[in-house]
Formats: sequence, structure tokens, C-alpha cells
Amino acid sequence: MSTPDVTVVVAVYNTMPYLTECLDSLVGQSIGRERLQVVAVDDGSTDDSGKELDRFAQLYPDVFTVVHQPNSGGPAAPSNRALELATGRFVYFIGSDDHLGEEALERMVACADANGSDVIIGKMVGTNGRYVHQKLYTGNRDVTLDDSELPFTLANTKLFRRELVEKYGLRFPEDMPVGSDQPFTIEACVRARKISVLSDYTCYYAVKRGDASNITYRANHLARLRCVQRIMEHTAALIPAGPRRDAVFKRHFDWELTKLLQKDFPALDADTRRQVCQGVGALVDAYFTDGLRDGTGVKRRVRFGLARSGAVEELTRAITEETEHGAPPFLLEGDRAFATYPGFRDPAVGLDDRYYEVRETVVGRLSAGTRLESADWEQHGTELFCVVKLRAGVTGDTSSAVVALAQGAMPQSADKAGARKLPADAARPQRCGTLTPDAAVDGGTLLTARIPLAATRSKRGVRLYVDVAGSTYEIPVRTDGQPMPLARRWGSDEPHRVAASTNSKGRLVITTAPLREPKSGVGARLRRTLSRSKRK
Repeated sequence: MSTPDVTVVVAVYNTMPYLTECLDSLVGQSIGRERLQVVAVDDGSTDDSGKELDRFAQLYPDVFTVVHQPNSGGPAAPSNRALELATGRFVYFIGSDDHLGEEALERMVACADANGSDVIIGKMVGTNGRYVHQKLYTGNRDVTLDDSELPFTLANTKLFRRELVEKYGLRFPEDMPVGSDQPFTIEACVRARKISVLSDYTCYYAVKRGDASNITYRANHLARLRCVQRIMEHTAALIPAGPRRDAVFKRHFDWELTKLLQKDFPALDADTRRQVCQGVGALVDAYFTDGLRDGTGVKRRVRFGLARSGAVEELTRAITEETEHGAPPFLLEGDRAFATYPGFRDPAVGLDDRYYEVRETVVGRLSAGTRLESADWEQHGTELFCVVKLRAGVTGDTSSAVVALAQGAMPQSADKAGARKLPADAARPQRCGTLTPDAAVDGGTLLTARIPLAATRSKRGVRLYVDVAGSTYEIPVRTDGQPMPLARRWGSDEPHRVAASTNSKGRLVITTAPLREPKSGVGARLRRTLSRSKRK
């Protein structure tokens, strides 16, 4: 038998009925069965997976090599066993519940041969709700681990030149229940002469099982923590400290370690929470460089800092409070802003202000923290004012805050809640009336705005403008079901009717319109006629 172009490795454990679609996608590859070897290792399945592998081996004896072994507890051991039997020029790994596009192997092998690439990353998508990072697939191109998107695509579901695998003795650590593919993939990418991305064809379909029984979804906090520790230690031994290592570790801080400190953390028992904090803190101490810290959003950065400080209770409270009430208010101090999470400026915690400093865009959080508390009318002589009390999600130096009436809809750059960051060259809105901070309250500062109204037909939204961390934000005022003041008749020469109301998006809008209509003439008669016909 001639050397196949590619050996596909399939580690199998209880993946029926998904396994059948996986194997069908392999034998149906356009590369042709004469250029293909499939090595499938049944890792002690207790369903019909082993029987299904044997059925395909009987149907395609020149393609399939099937091995049955006792359960090892993860995909690493069966993958290593398959590598011992691989004979192809390239080796490709596929999850036994996933499947390939028909031309996947042919296209990837052709790309590797044409470009002299040692690793080919074919476009991968998720199905049935499976999340797959997509930012790497922006075009057919060569990448390195310095590429900010490659570290977020470290699964072994790639085409590897087998000469590279054997030259460096690349294998999967068998004592890692999850993430065992990352040390293999990272080292292959470090050693590779060239890594290419194939984006113009969907090669791989990653399936989330209906019962969410994929191994990734079943590991507990401490198991995942131990695996991340192993991955980061292995990576540190391969890549010297510096920007290249930071590019890889950004993934582990932003993704794996962040997942350990989410809303399920407070429900863990006290000892597990302590161990998680201890482990995360050790990784922060070892690898969370100033560059990584400054490039990480304040929410994650504070959680890492509290773990590093051993502030388990403050960390638990920070997660619980944010889950239940949203982000804390921002403390404004001149052109700096701080998120006032638990532990902020607490000597017992001892965490530097830089962990709490806001540097990123905070559109959604500001919008969520700004809402109407009350609204009413005030009239002084011929002038009418709308007096609104707003709760703003900021404290401290609120001198930059301005309330204004704005015409028209928010632009497309607004977030779901309607707030937006103004472009740097945008004109600052003119102060509309007076704005005074009343007091600090839970969740921010109570602001009173006294807005003068003009007797002109208009429909205008009330918006708050505030500077946070050097940027200006425009925030529509949410009403949250607050009662609106009764409409007011206003003016003697040209009386108008003015009303405060909630629009369809739950935002405060002030509408003025002429009250007096002509009593005679064709227009008046026509309006009366239309009015009577509507009543009928």
C-alpha cells in the first residue's frame, strides 16, 4: 500500500449517534479513499460506538484501522495510540462527535503542499449552539503565535505535517482531563516553519451534543484550573517572557481563567473557592505582566487582583453583586475613572489602584446605571422648566456631566441600551439648563436637571453626557416605568401642550405641540369631519 497523504485520528468514547455522521464525512472526502487513512481508537465506550467503528472497518478495510482499549479518562491516550499507527504525510485530528466538509482534507493538503506549511488551520464553525472563535478566519493567510487571534484557536483540529510531529516527539499529556490538545498544538505552532489559515471553505463542523455531554462542559473548577496551570507552564518553557508569550497567555487569562471566576464561583464551597483563588493568584503572580494587566478589561482585572491578594470574600461579593445588580458606579477623579468594586482602596486588601482603573469603553455599563428617578414641571413667569432627577452610574467629580435635549434617534453606533461613545472630534453638547449633584446614592449619584423648554413643536429625548476615562458618552435616560407628570398647558399668546412620556424603547422623551387650532375655515371643517367619522 502506498503512503497516504493524510491520517485522520479519531478518539472515540460514547459518541453515538454523532459518530456515524463523523465517519460518513471521512469516507466521503473528495481527496479519495486511496489517499486516506483513518485510525480510530475506541476508549472503552459503553454505547454502540465500538460496534459502529467495526462496521466501518468491515466496509472500508483499506481505510480504517480500529483499536479498542480500556477507558483512559480523556482523549489524550487514544490520540497518542493512534499516532503510533499513523502512516500519512500529514495527520489530522477530529472529535468523534464532529464532522468535516466534503472537500476539507483535499483543500488543506493542497494548501500545505503549495505553501510548504507545517500546520494548516481550516475554517471551523460551531453547530447546535457550539461556540467557535471566528476572528482568525479573515482570509487565506499565514499566521504566527504573535497573531492576536491564533492563540484563541488552539484546539488540535488542524492538519499537522507528521514529520514535524515525530521530529519533536509531540504527544498529548495523558493526565489532563481537559485541554490536553493545547500543549501539543502550542508546541507544534512554536516549532512550525509556517502556519497557514484556510478561510474560504468551511472545513470543520464542531457539534455541541444535545445533552451537553462534551468533556469540556463536564470538568469542575479545580480540574480545569490544574489543566490551565499545566498548559501555561508548558508554554512558558517553550516561549521566553515577552510580547510573544503574552500574546498566547492573553487567551488563558481572558478565557480559561476568567471562566473560573464567573457567576457560578460564589456557589462553590469555601475550600474550593480558596483553592481556586490560590491557583489563579499564583498564575497572576507568574505571568500577568504589566502589558497583560493594562490590556485587560477592569472587570477581569479586578477579579484576578482580588484572587492574587487572597481576598476570597471580596471576590465572592464582587461577582455576586455584579450578577445581581450590574457593574458598580464609576468614581470620577479628573480625567481618571475607577470601578468601585469591593476591595477598592481597602488597606486590608492592598490592591493597587491600577487594577480598578477604567481604560476601556464602558458604554453598556454607563447606560445600565443611568435612569430617571422623577420628573415634574416648574413655571416661572412665562418660562416652563422640566425638572428631572437622574440616577447616574458615576460618583466623585461629576463636573463634566451635562443634560441636554436631543432631536432624533440615536446613531447606529449606539449599544443595545442606546448609549454611545462620542467620536473624539465630536462637538460637546451645550449645557441645557442647570445640573446639580444632590447626593451619592447606591449605584451612583443623584443629579437634578432643570431644563428650560421652548414653545416650538418638537419631540426630543433627554440625554446625559458625561466624561469617563478621557471619553465623552451620550446616554439616553431610561424611565424604568416611572410615573410621568401630567401634561401641561403652557403659553397665552400661542398656547402649547407639553408632555413627558416613555417611548417604545423605555426612554424619557419631552414633546411639545400647539394647543390652539383655528376655529373656522376649510382646514378646521375638514378636521371636524374626520374626527366625527373616526367616532362612528
